Amino acid sequence: MGRMEFRRLLHTLRVWDVTLPTFAPDTAPRTPLPLFQEWLTHAAHSGQAEPHVMSLATVDLHGHPDIRALTLHDADDDGWHFASHSTSAKGRQLAAHPTAALAFYWPVVGRQVRVRGTVTQEGPEASQADLHARSTGALAAALVGRMSEVLGSERELADASTAAWERAEADPAIPVPTWTRYVLDPTEVEFFQGDARRRHVRLRYRREGATWTRELLWP
Repeated sequence: MGRMEFRRLLHTLRVWDVTLPTFAPDTAPRTPLPLFQEWLTHAAHSGQAEPHVMSLATVDLHGHPDIRALTLHDADDDGWHFASHSTSAKGRQLAAHPTAALAFYWPVVGRQVRVRGTVTQEGPEASQADLHARSTGALAAALVGRMSEVLGSERELADASTAAWERAEADPAIPVPTWTRYVLDPTEVEFFQGDARRRHVRLRYRREGATWTRELLWP
């Protein structure tokens, strides 16, 4: 595909060819968590595939940004929870710079949520409980380990995966010491509701101590 052909393709693509929900920010709750839970549930019931998938942004030792998609494991009064190997790229980055941003995008309803805050590791007990509450495939993948390392060949991965599946099926409670559950304690949460006339509604929550301040943003 040539440059001009690709550009023309981009110009033909459209967003939100659906009836979008409305959002009245003056009715929003005092804190962001109930609204986030409501929006994710609404997206799931509206047919949004994988509404729990989010983008996680971190920075490396040199201050260079990094981003990837992963799944949300929970959102409660402690914060937004996710998990990975502590030895992965994201694990090393969070150990050096324990701040991060999350982004959820639900195109079926024209909504997105952005979250920023500090990240801490949960303890080994919570981390292992998180892992063993998931599927056999997730346990097998965790047992393979070596996330973000250079892979020599697809054959090497296939052999490691086969061995890991056998271990996971033989011992569903087998521990994976590097598997770590993280929690992001939010300082800012923004809710974005798209509008077909581009009069998007943006509501930002900012936390100051134990108090949340709500403010509208220009789109």
